[in-house]
Amino acid sequence: MRVVLIALMLAVVAVPAQARGKRSNPQTNQPSAAEKLKKAQADEKDYKAALDRIPDKKPADPWGNVR
Repeated sequence: MRVVLIALMLAVVAVPAQARGKRSNPQTNQPSAAEKLKKAQADEKDYKAALDRIPDKKPADPWGNVR
């Protein structure tokens, strides 16, 4: 019974370690500098466009209906 439990515990520890070792090299999948710049410019353009769509906030006057 102990042998089975020890084997199970080793398998539980070994599976994540094995999966971690199979990662691809992150440097091989990196986009070029020109692609990064294009993406950054597009993101900045989209961000500014989203900010322009936000309506102007009117000043809050909680006593406006009382006067």
